[in-house]
Amino acid sequence: MSEIRKHYFLSEYCIIAEERAKRPSDFAGSDETAGENSSENCLFCGGAEENTPLATAVYKNGNIYSDTPEKRVRNWNFRCFPNLYPALSPALNLPEQQENGLQAEPGYGFHEIIVESPLHGRKLADFSDSEISELMKVYRDRTCSYITREKIRYVSLFKNSGEKAGASINHLHSQLLALPFCPPLLARELKVIRKNERCPYCSIFDIEKASPRLIHKNSEWIAFTPYSSMEPFEVWILPEKHVSYLGDCSDEILFALGDVLKNILKSYGRVLGNPPFNYMFYQLLEAPEYHLNLRLLPRISINAGFELNTGTYINTVSPERAASYLRGDLKPEERGL
Repeated sequence: MSEIRKHYFLSEYCIIAEERAKRPSDFAGSDETAGENSSENCLFCGGAEENTPLATAVYKNGNIYSDTPEKRVRNWNFRCFPNLYPALSPALNLPEQQENGLQAEPGYGFHEIIVESPLHGRKLADFSDSEISELMKVYRDRTCSYITREKIRYVSLFKNSGEKAGASINHLHSQLLALPFCPPLLARELKVIRKNERCPYCSIFDIEKASPRLIHKNSEWIAFTPYSSMEPFEVWILPEKHVSYLGDCSDEILFALGDVLKNILKSYGRVLGNPPFNYMFYQLLEAPEYHLNLRLLPRISINAGFELNTGTYINTVSPERAASYLRGDLKPEERGL
């Protein structure tokens, strides 16, 4: 029997309809591939530094460098540079335009690529503890580098992994977009949060730290399938400490975040066969009421007319069952699934 579930604190709904479900093994088999599968023409590989814009930050052996026109930094661990095809640009200096009540303004902002390994074909799930921890520090550093800049109000930090998740290059990387506005989704969340006496995310942490949807926890974070999951095997990662953005996180908190993230990605690989996926950081600097969180979505279902028409999602795997698979309690062939 299907259920209609409501979001924890927003007026959003999802429909849990397991009678429409596939087995997790039926979702599997779509590997993390996108675009060119070979390293021969890959722009992001170590040794191909001349094929990208000058790097604004190169992380190497614990130090941070930058490229110059005369010299590109080699043998790096992580490399950050402007997107060759940016959605936003800091160079725009155009006036605002209005026409018949419609308004447009220059697409000011920053769009950066964060390459997470010089080696082609690596996956975050295979990183060592120190490597994944260092990547979390890079995320913090790049967020802090942009979030305080003039006219910037929000930093969107996310990963597209696999062609079906929006990645055009099959080399481990994330993206950062620094925006001159606060996204409506975050503004709406913040409006509701400010009406509550207690942070809703802190309440969610208390609910989910011992719920059947819990997947993994450590000293700082929990990972769980949210009660009103939009998609099969959606996962949220939430810190126990109330921090509003990555800049508030100590090295210890980031180390623990890397541990949880790697654990979830390994579970995705075991259960779903390394599916295409997205993960997105939700964070706000100027709103201490907000609670930093990271959300993962494997791209194993399609949003069709109903979802687009209503903004309501049909999920064919209950969050409780998905959590059982990701914890390793159930195997796909068990219980007739």
